[in-house]
Amino acid sequence: MFWISAASLSLLIWIYLVFFDGRFWRVPKTPIPTNIPLRRIVVIIPARNEADVIATSISSLLQQDTPPHIILIDDASTDGTAQAARTVADESRLTILTGAPLPPGWTGKLWAVHQGAQEALKDQPDYLLFTDADIRHHPHSIAELVSKAETDHLDLASYMVRLSTQNFAERALIPAFVYFFLQLYPPSWIANPANKTAGAAGGCILLKPEALARIGGHAAIRRQIIDDCSLARAVKSSGGNIWMGLTANTQSIRPYSGFSEIGRMISRSAFNQLRHSTLLLAGTLAGLAITYVVPIAALFSGQPIAAILGLAAWLLMSISYAPMIRFYKLPLIWAAALPLIALFYAAATFHSAIQYWRGQGGTWKGRIQDA
Repeated sequence: MFWISAASLSLLIWIYLVFFDGRFWRVPKTPIPTNIPLRRIVVIIPARNEADVIATSISSLLQQDTPPHIILIDDASTDGTAQAARTVADESRLTILTGAPLPPGWTGKLWAVHQGAQEALKDQPDYLLFTDADIRHHPHSIAELVSKAETDHLDLASYMVRLSTQNFAERALIPAFVYFFLQLYPPSWIANPANKTAGAAGGCILLKPEALARIGGHAAIRRQIIDDCSLARAVKSSGGNIWMGLTANTQSIRPYSGFSEIGRMISRSAFNQLRHSTLLLAGTLAGLAITYVVPIAALFSGQPIAAILGLAAWLLMSISYAPMIRFYKLPLIWAAALPLIALFYAAATFHSAIQYWRGQGGTWKGRIQDA
């Protein structure tokens, strides 16, 4: 009876997720620019020890339909990040700021971004584009976002860029990272002004300066680890319209060396996402087990009804994951592996809590930001 009940609950969860969770599994299409307006864009890149990727990122920005001005905030780099940036852009297109020391109450990235935004606003741009140092932008990337913002009267438009899937660990875990993110932040709910859900992808965010001013600037979210979603939430809460979509054309060029590095990436913010609540942590781990593990366990329970229910849940799970697998151009067999992948994410979430309890939470670029 236990396995029938557990498998039934899992199936009900998957029926809800597939049909009532904002159709999160439908990979949003990249908008096609039409009648692209000319606008003044200033790009802001926070960078801390990014010498290996920054030149590629800046070069891609200079190849845009309308090349923007770029502000790079060198956040105490020790690897020659600023020098690498200067090899591909001169002062007419690139301003390099030496980041000021990190003040109390700020996370490192948001402090760098805040300094860049203050400098950018001096030029009275139509839009600010916040991007990471490891992003290689498609030549039409900014034009697409501007077109989307102008057409739909958006205050914030964000691209979830295509992440690296070069090695086995990346192929196993990265598509699931995006899938789980969309499960928490369905794009259709993000774009709906009547829905409180707000999310964005920090690698590529186009923002109106007046929207930033309306929320009180980055100071309003200065303590946040998950800065992109915090920014989106603040903009939407202030009455702004926001949107987030996926793009296969603009890509992250930062590889992850293996399972441990991806695990650290997940662990950096997972317990913060749970508001450091032990109760929410326990509920999350239990929910992951019921949602992803029970369907497989039910197949081996020896109870035919439980096995049928578990198989139905596993099929719904795999079908919902398949569009993301196709987006990353991987064999569809990967969709069936989602229960095993979910176990890895559960372990990384628990590790995130352990790191926080040890006073080492939210480590980014050598800084402890969530302790």
